[in-house]
Amino acid sequence: MFVPAELRTTPPAAIPAAASPVTTPPPPTSLRQAWVALVGLSAVFLFEMLDNSVLTVALPTIGRELSATTTELQWVTSAYAVVFGGLMLAFGALADRFGRRRLMLTGLTLLAAAGLATALVTTAWQLIAVRAALGVAAAMTTPGSMALAFRLFRDDALRVRATTLISTVGLIGLAVGPTLGGLALTVLPWQALLLVNAPIAVLALIGVRAGIAPDSPAELHRAPVDVVGAALGTATVVLALVTPTLVASGPGWAPWGTGGAAVLAALGFAHRQRTAAHPLLDLALLARPLVASGLAYKAAAALATAGLGYLVALQLQLDWGWSPAQAALGTLPQVVVLLAGGAFVRPLLSRLGFDRAAWLGAAAVVAGLAEYALLGHLGYPWVALALVLVALGLRVVGVVAAMNVLRGLPENRTTTGAALTDTAGEVASATGLAITGTSLALLFGPDLTAPGWTPLQTAHFHQAILVAALALTALAAALVTWGARRSRAVRA
Repeated sequence: MFVPAELRTTPPAAIPAAASPVTTPPPPTSLRQAWVALVGLSAVFLFEMLDNSVLTVALPTIGRELSATTTELQWVTSAYAVVFGGLMLAFGALADRFGRRRLMLTGLTLLAAAGLATALVTTAWQLIAVRAALGVAAAMTTPGSMALAFRLFRDDALRVRATTLISTVGLIGLAVGPTLGGLALTVLPWQALLLVNAPIAVLALIGVRAGIAPDSPAELHRAPVDVVGAALGTATVVLALVTPTLVASGPGWAPWGTGGAAVLAALGFAHRQRTAAHPLLDLALLARPLVASGLAYKAAAALATAGLGYLVALQLQLDWGWSPAQAALGTLPQVVVLLAGGAFVRPLLSRLGFDRAAWLGAAAVVAGLAEYALLGHLGYPWVALALVLVALGLRVVGVVAAMNVLRGLPENRTTTGAALTDTAGEVASATGLAITGTSLALLFGPDLTAPGWTPLQTAHFHQAILVAALALTALAAALVTWGARRSRAVRA
């Protein structure tokens, strides 16, 4: 791939002479030639999106059947995101060194096993443990789906088409997940919704194994693994995301301890990356305009999607008394936009370019959040409008942000770049869930799923929704503003 002079870095260390060459087939010249690989990679992305969307609509049912508190429900959603976000960067660096295909196949095996374990869950904390195991598997697989698709082709136009295809399959899962999940809950136990992860993992395993050749040693990054840096980076993300949940659990010193530890770990990580001979992450890469803007836009979209989905699911079912099936049908505007929006991504990119299209999509996300915060309590049409605006923005940002980050990095850092993108998205998702969960726990109390709310509880719920939505809007707007500033540096 052509890399502009301003984006080039020092080439990787030379491959030892003893390394035996691996004959790799010529890159495919069409999507049809790579259909087996694309099926497998699309299945990986489908798992991530379908799993989160199905879980969201099932939360009220899970809370009642497992007698889960508000904090436990937050952990059910956050455990996956905390582990996923904490480990992605480390696994991305390992994949660039030891083989992207090898690490993905290992993660898919773990994913299938963790999916089957859902059938054995009987308590909230058992479900939280399963969700954490799924987070480990996702950290090993999800970054590789975009990185392998990017490396599969040499032409940027084919890369955009492949990335659009994979993200479309994932967004279909995000779109139809609540609808199918809500309808399925009328006849099936909630465990059945999460068991679907196992067959998706098997499909991905077959596609990746048959359609993607093993990594050539010449394409791997040969620097030693920065184990200390990986540990500090993981600790930073995990501690930062655990702290809001501890705040919601009640007063005490635990949140102050974890928050302080997160700051120390972050400082230690930054110092380690600046001084290590072979850092896990070259911090100079984050300063590149393409990388910085892509990560900011990705974070804004993920924050909005996770926070809005959580709030709407609870509002429709717990506040307005809708059944899971009715709540599922209530997400249909989002479904339509996510499914039909793919036809407009390529023309939009051709007309506006990557940078302006990303800004426009991110701005739509912020507008949707703001509209929901101010008008969502007035009735369903306003909720539907918020879902449409956020879905429109996500449809564009989901493709462009990842492509910008990968385009701005050296060839032998593609999995690290994909891991950076997914880490930004997952940390932002967990932050969105933490903001909403903490607002509900502090302003409503622990009995969120208890039937028969009093008028005072309903008022507290509305107050919590307003506070959470406004906080999400402000944070997303700050991220979009930062991304726009970095994008101007790209144009300059």
